Amino acid sequence: MSIRPTAYEFFAGGGLAGLGLSGAGLSGQRWAGVDTVFANDMDPAKGRAFVANHPDIRFHLGDVWSLRPADLPGAPDLAWASSPCQDVSLAGARGGLEAGRSGAFWGFWRLIQGLAVEGRAPRVIVLENVIGLLTSGPKDESGRDFSAVCAAMVQAGYRVGALEMDAAHWLPQSRPRLFIVAVQESALNGAPEAAAPSGPFHSARLIAAHARLPDAVRAAWAWWSLPVPPRRNLDLAALLEPDESVEWLDDGAEILALAAPLHRARIEAAVASGRRVVGAAYRRVRTEDGRKVQRLEIRFDGLAGCLRTPAGGSSRQYVVVCDGGRTRVRRLTGREAARLMGVSDDYRLPGSESAALKLMGDAVAVPVVRALTEGLLLPALSSRRTAA
Repeated sequence: MSIRPTAYEFFAGGGLAGLGLSGAGLSGQRWAGVDTVFANDMDPAKGRAFVANHPDIRFHLGDVWSLRPADLPGAPDLAWASSPCQDVSLAGARGGLEAGRSGAFWGFWRLIQGLAVEGRAPRVIVLENVIGLLTSGPKDESGRDFSAVCAAMVQAGYRVGALEMDAAHWLPQSRPRLFIVAVQESALNGAPEAAAPSGPFHSARLIAAHARLPDAVRAAWAWWSLPVPPRRNLDLAALLEPDESVEWLDDGAEILALAAPLHRARIEAAVASGRRVVGAAYRRVRTEDGRKVQRLEIRFDGLAGCLRTPAGGSSRQYVVVCDGGRTRVRRLTGREAARLMGVSDDYRLPGSESAALKLMGDAVAVPVVRALTEGLLLPALSSRRTAA
């Protein structure tokens, strides 16, 4: 019987990273997945969702800073950290990793250092975060946070590299995310590496961030290589609930009236086509003629916009359907959001729509993790011994 690699999942939310790591759908791999043996999150609602869906995994509810190495079982092969992104998000205040929430990364890193002292450091570490991490930091030090994270990993003896992966390659949601992957020397032989950056996962902004790194970090840098994903065969309409089973908004016309001329023209063209056309939209605040105005921005390209947490009405995504000469508007449901993250319908969502949307808006898309696991993480761990 083969022994599967094990993982810790920090800032786990509802455990979507673990779903991707676990290997459902993976083929041709030695163990076809990684088993999460410990998970942590400080949000009680997310903790309840994790336990409901992963009852056999040891879960710790609380701040990562409250954990000690003694709280962590065994010697993991991999550590996954989807650290809070609010302070480094392009949509946030850009406080950087020194701010309270994103500073949780350093609480995680303190645990990795403690494990290393005990000879239990994971051979592979993955940090998932928003693309804004590439440029966050003080105004005169763009990218300082990215540099600090990579430098910490290099100083601990890891080879480090990063990939920008958009969920749109696998799912009908535009959701670019940054994955920093650190690999110990003992696992490098199996890790696929390119001689130079290449598409689609080495973006121009990642290449620019790499150029700003200190010499010592660039000397230990790896351009991790992943196969180009197959063409996506899903669009937004395929994941939506039937029209008759959802609640349409009575004030849809008022919401549509917020559209700027370009977006209004898109709606009119969709109606004029005579076909059923499905779009996704957000309300956003824009500055026009020196004043802030609320605008509806819509897309009809088969993709949803990047899911966000419903901190307010303007951040909840709309579904817009043009059909039979009329246009109707409703809000995206929690179950639809879960599908846009690659989660099957047997996943147990929180009871309220707001909690379900928050859970999914803060999560990592399952097929992205699965592709990273199959293409890089499992090959890097391929030297693990098996037991009969």
